[in-house]
Amino acid sequence: MRQTAIPAMWMRGGTSKGLFVKTSALPADRALRDRVLLAAMGSPDPRQIDGLGGAHPLSSKVAMVSLSSRPGIDLEFLFAQLQPDLDTVDTTPNCGNMLAGVVPFALESGMVQPRGERSSFRVLTLNTGMAADITVPTPGGQVEYEGAARIDGVPGSAAPVAIAFLDTAGSVCASLLPTGHARDVVTVTGLGFAPFTLEVSCIDNGMPLVMVRAADLGVTGLESVAELNANAGLKQRIEALRLQISLAMGLGDVSAKNYPKMTLVAAPQHGGAISTRSFIPHVCHEAIGVLAAVTVATAVKMPGTVCEGLAQLPGAQGVEGATTVSVEHPSGEFSVTLQSDPAAPAGVGRAALLRTARLLMRGEVMVPHAVWSGAGRMD
Repeated sequence: MRQTAIPAMWMRGGTSKGLFVKTSALPADRALRDRVLLAAMGSPDPRQIDGLGGAHPLSSKVAMVSLSSRPGIDLEFLFAQLQPDLDTVDTTPNCGNMLAGVVPFALESGMVQPRGERSSFRVLTLNTGMAADITVPTPGGQVEYEGAARIDGVPGSAAPVAIAFLDTAGSVCASLLPTGHARDVVTVTGLGFAPFTLEVSCIDNGMPLVMVRAADLGVTGLESVAELNANAGLKQRIEALRLQISLAMGLGDVSAKNYPKMTLVAAPQHGGAISTRSFIPHVCHEAIGVLAAVTVATAVKMPGTVCEGLAQLPGAQGVEGATTVSVEHPSGEFSVTLQSDPAAPAGVGRAALLRTARLLMRGEVMVPHAVWSGAGRMD
């Protein structure tokens, strides 16, 4: 049977990778678009054997990119999170890792032109209305992927992609502190375990995150990813907590959502500010998401959170009141620079960080003609 060809690129952005496609190449109808994306990625199937997905949430992602007509915005980015074994396409949360590939994709596809040796563009993430200035090296008018920048969770080195977020507070929730408090006490109930009470910090500074001290869940927070993924009892309690606290965060029923992310925190072990194990939300992350790291760094800097007493921050701030927070994760660390701003919520201003990206494949992704004939493209 015939298939429908969709021009696309497969790119790594930070510690994720996925399908990058022009929004105009997809159906205008949202329900049909979602069916196309599911077919392209091979979901639902745990192996995603009939699609491009890599059988893991970190490689089951799609970036839809378009030029913007909004004043002051160059590009618009709609992120879609798919799950290997589910038929859902979630466009509610952000993804800071995939964001790192947006400008390289736009340059590679001819959507925008280089702006000298370093090209900066303002990108609006449509999922939450968050804007960021993204700068990539473009010597000789070409995207440069080779360089000396290293990020933990990705082997080798690459050219730096600098991301400066303009406004991350309350990206999905109504505010930076969705419950109104830096720390809450919650009693969690559920089938299969006795009720338990613990303290949590619920913060949304780019990603809704629930942070809990690992020790309060009976683990050290230093376990390997494999050990945590194999701990069914722990994951059951984390999910019960997620479903319950989400109501207090104003997020409603999140049983079919990919947020809030759940993060276990512990004292740092390798010279950083805090140690983390992040669930996304049902699988332990091999590293930590970009915006989850921003939110954890916010919790470290903010008084009264569950990080208090565990975190170790440098004694002095850097240039212009900026503080760099090193967030330890299973495969290394992630440094986030937070600008102090007395007028901002909790005194935390803009966040800046460094990622890398690489073009892995360009061509066409094929979807069955029975799913989509190619009619009704947005262009």
